Amino acid sequence: MDTKKLYGLIGYPLGHSFSKQFFSDKFAREGLTDCSFELFPIASIDEFPALLAAQAALKGLAVTIPYKEKILPFVQELSDEVQQIGAANCISIQQGLLTAYNTDIIGFEKSFVPLLQPHHSQALVLGTGGAAKAAQYVLKRLAIPFTTVSRTAAQGIVTYADISRSLMQHNTIIINCSPVGMYPDEAGFPAIPYEWLTAQHYLFDMVYRPAETVFLQKGKERGAAIKNGLEMLELQAEANWQLWNND
Repeated sequence: MDTKKLYGLIGYPLGHSFSKQFFSDKFAREGLTDCSFELFPIASIDEFPALLAAQAALKGLAVTIPYKEKILPFVQELSDEVQQIGAANCISIQQGLLTAYNTDIIGFEKSFVPLLQPHHSQALVLGTGGAAKAAQYVLKRLAIPFTTVSRTAAQGIVTYADISRSLMQHNTIIINCSPVGMYPDEAGFPAIPYEWLTAQHYLFDMVYRPAETVFLQKGKERGAAIKNGLEMLELQAEANWQLWNND
């Protein structure tokens, strides 16, 4: 009987993926010869049922852009966190039952908190997707007020053009939850007024490649604390692994 255990990542495109190398290295390091990890770039979430049917050995999936929200109608169970925020980055598959979890929350909180200082009291969250929802969940848990920033105006959301000097001064935490600045478009950066950054600011970028995005470079130049998304990714990947094997 084939006992091979298959894990994978769905998203589109997947040229930026960290997960395959991480898990391939993990399996080699830990001698998990019965495990493999594959990339499944699907151009539409409607392709997901066919993928499941074709890959009977699948035990777990990581979920990335643009499907962290779109995946939910295709699973049977939602964790409490997923029910609250409406986004998942981890799917456990056990006896045909698909359960959605959000380990971005775990990864972000454990990576973000160590650099927090008392003067880091309010935040700007750049982006409105699944990653932003995980950051907002953690900020609420930490009792840190936040303002969400998007390119498009909406109820309770400000645009980049709305970011004033006062808003920058009061929001000493800035979290980039968008893919802007990510490989291969490394020259990009969120359109915030960097001239108003100070050494009191803390810039966290969920992008990990390049290791120091233009967003972080601009913060560093002004003395701000900075951190990229690599540790967050590693932590959420390990949390995924625990959930996939929690049987």
